Amino acid sequence: MQIDKNLILLDHPLIQHKLSLIRRKDTSSILFRQLVNEVSSLMVYELTRDMPTQLVPIQTPLESMMAPVIDGKKLVFVSILRAGNGILDGALCVVPGARVGHIGLYRDPTSLQAIEYYFKMPSHMHERDAIILDPMLATGNSAISAIARVKSLKPRSIKFLCLLTCPEGVLALQKAHPDVPVYTAAIDRQLSEHGYILPGLGDAGDRIYGTK
Repeated sequence: MQIDKNLILLDHPLIQHKLSLIRRKDTSSILFRQLVNEVSSLMVYELTRDMPTQLVPIQTPLESMMAPVIDGKKLVFVSILRAGNGILDGALCVVPGARVGHIGLYRDPTSLQAIEYYFKMPSHMHERDAIILDPMLATGNSAISAIARVKSLKPRSIKFLCLLTCPEGVLALQKAHPDVPVYTAAIDRQLSEHGYILPGLGDAGDRIYGTK
């Protein structure tokens, strides 16, 4: 469902069902990781619906033909560490030929601003389409910083994928990067005073890796 030009809600029933299981407080870390992997695969499947294809010659058991294929090496999944890696595995299940970039960011607990500590991307980004991965778009600070860093490499296109967001996060990102579409499975009610999405699912990184 397209909410506006650059906000797309992925409301497939399977995505919504699995997201509800992810939200549950008593979902174990191992089940949480499994469900995030499954949901991210479904979301990337939807998100890549408009990927370009090219015709290449192949041989079937009966005859030769021109068949459509995608160039996975032109696609880059950019994981915002550390929680983005929870989505990355599911994304690579769908497009295993994609390249992978990493951006290390942590949120200052006082200012809630994103501070970068790591940045590693594939070469020739100007030839590639980037999909930035993070389970949560909350304050928007991490996403805004990550998109700015990827933009500096001038990729062909950028999309942002998250499990959850909220009106505050969407507004902040769209104000900073009005050209970047956001794909999400849910738009929750609001942010808490501590910068957490409500009702949300807690801290995605802690729940994926069993930390506190």
